[in-house]
Amino acid sequence: MRESMRWYGVGAVVLAAACGVPRYGVAVMAPLAAVVAALVWAVGTRPAGARQGRGPVRLPVVTAGAAAVSLGATLVQLTGGGAGPGADAWGLAEGLTFIALAGLLARRSPVRQAVAAGVPAGIAASTWMLRFYPPVSALEAVGICAFWFAGVLCAAGVGIYLRALDERRAAAVAAARETQRRRLARDLHDFVAHDVSEMLAQAQAGQVAGAADPAQAMLALRRVEEAGQRAMATLDRTVLHLNDEDGDAWDETGHDDHEPALAARLSDMATRYSSAGPARVHLSVDDGLDVPGRVSATAYRVVAEALTNVRRHAPGAARVEISAATRAGALQVTVENDGVTGGETSGGRGGFGLPGLAEHVESLGGDLSAGPVPGGWRLSARIPLARKVLTP
Repeated sequence: MRESMRWYGVGAVVLAAACGVPRYGVAVMAPLAAVVAALVWAVGTRPAGARQGRGPVRLPVVTAGAAAVSLGATLVQLTGGGAGPGADAWGLAEGLTFIALAGLLARRSPVRQAVAAGVPAGIAASTWMLRFYPPVSALEAVGICAFWFAGVLCAAGVGIYLRALDERRAAAVAAARETQRRRLARDLHDFVAHDVSEMLAQAQAGQVAGAADPAQAMLALRRVEEAGQRAMATLDRTVLHLNDEDGDAWDETGHDDHEPALAARLSDMATRYSSAGPARVHLSVDDGLDVPGRVSATAYRVVAEALTNVRRHAPGAARVEISAATRAGALQVTVENDGVTGGETSGGRGGFGLPGLAEHVESLGGDLSAGPVPGGWRLSARIPLARKVLTP
């Protein structure tokens, strides 16, 4: 539909110009028809980036063609061609249209094509007046051309400014999408990786106990199923979060407001972890611990990441200590194990793991540290209870 309307507009311009030829002459109406048709074509073309196609490339071509026709008409007039009365008004319309095209070229077209078409268009816009008002001196001719060329430069400047705004807007959208992708990847790593590692541990435990104790093997299979269901639920909620325009289902941490309290969630996680391996987990949580949903989700994520790393990098750990307590307006979460591990420091996979978790905790105004301690390894996070987000 847009393509058809554009061609109808060009046809109407050509027909109207043809009607004016008997009165004003071809040298007046031909360049006017060419430049107005080029403007109609430009207005009917979507901006570059809205569609990958021929529109942005054809704009410099049609503009350069119109400029060639205009310069040819100017040359004819200067060598003795005549023009009917009132033709100067059509020339004024031609010059103003070239100025508009210069602005559109600067905004929409690739730089090389815009320069290649803009230079002849600027010359055509600067010299049209010489057809109807022959200058009495070279200085007057230069003044006339400079006046109209200044208009071309102003239009090009406006086009460049609008182009810069478009590029900044596109960059902001790209940055927002990248942030969303990183947040999604971080959510999937922190939650799904924990459930998947638990499934592997339960499957291994079931294989070991299967021959001697089929009941333990069946229990391990049930726990594998439960971990798989949690992983699927996390994926479902992540997709819901992406489709939720108002953000009511989850906040930015992926926390569901209807989930149990932090103490209950940590207790359940500790129990599942103990059942899947040799390590025994000791959980210490303040009585009546009540923290905001964002803080609760982040604390849960910290503990999940720590336990996942212990399972992956310190499988020989026999003791894991988890503590969560409020101190000086912040929730202090600590996970310490007696295993030997060096893998927790790297995060290791495209900036997720501990580096991504540290970035997330810092965005809430807190801090996260991980490193060796006498006899083991410790991961500690301080998460402010007040909502003070440092980065978008």
